[in-house]
Amino acid sequence: MINTPKFNRRTALMGAAALPLIAGTTARAAAPMLGVSQNNFKRVKVGAFEVTTLLAGTSARPDPHSIFGLNVDADEFNSVSAAAGLPTDTAQFFFTPTLVNTGSELVLFDTGLQGPATVSAIKAAGYTADQIDKVVITHMHGDHIGGLMTDDAPTFANAAYMTGAAEFDHWAKAENENFEGKVRPLAENMTMLDDGGAPASGITAMAMFGHTPGHMAYMLESDGTQLVLGADFANHYVWSLAHPDWEVRFDMDKPAAAATRRRLLDMLAADRTAFVGYHMPWPAIGYVETNGDGGYRYVPHSYQLTVGG
Repeated sequence: MINTPKFNRRTALMGAAALPLIAGTTARAAAPMLGVSQNNFKRVKVGAFEVTTLLAGTSARPDPHSIFGLNVDADEFNSVSAAAGLPTDTAQFFFTPTLVNTGSELVLFDTGLQGPATVSAIKAAGYTADQIDKVVITHMHGDHIGGLMTDDAPTFANAAYMTGAAEFDHWAKAENENFEGKVRPLAENMTMLDDGGAPASGITAMAMFGHTPGHMAYMLESDGTQLVLGADFANHYVWSLAHPDWEVRFDMDKPAAAATRRRLLDMLAADRTAFVGYHMPWPAIGYVETNGDGGYRYVPHSYQLTVGG
């Protein structure tokens, strides 16, 4: 009598593992390493508006405690960073201009460090620089006005320009090289805005002074949906937003900037309003929650403004 061997899944797998390589086969070459990558635009809906954040650049900065939390000691800074899973030797900065298509106008908020990078992101998003109807400058630090001019010519040749009156007046007297090279040549085509001003229908300026003397945020509202373009009211999602009283090197009036942060964070949390933060983690769209101990927590956007899109 011949005994037929019994096979089961375990013995089959063991047998397969023991089989020699089939003659003539060769190992494939390893796939090349391609490096870190990410798209440079993200589009969402705010009512009838289309809002597109643009990644105009990202860079690492050493020693973040020399930038954030200037009024706390190293132990506190390191403890907060560890709890958030953040390294304490490097911070990653993101630079995020925003396009708002109202259906009748294409409005660009801020211009990045250099025109070509912002124009490249605009092109990736499906537009051209010549289509920009208006450029609104939230404030006049170099990473917001750097893209206004390219090779001594306006980057957005067909655009009108707008900015806060208090902001313009401050920098016009400051003998600042960036202002003189990027903003002054466009001054004759620049409209000044005050708190409550409207650069376009459905968009309202909000005075959020402190980071700079005339820093503005902008409220977008369409079909009952709101989103705030917060610019630089908070420069980091943990070291600034979550701890609004921590001093930030870039804030020109530090007490005023801290008060502004709390005021806007309270509003965003209470109303559950989405916001774009110029330096928030890409794609820079999120929400704010209170954490119960006087601080705040950043909640990245997932799909709230893309449902049905």
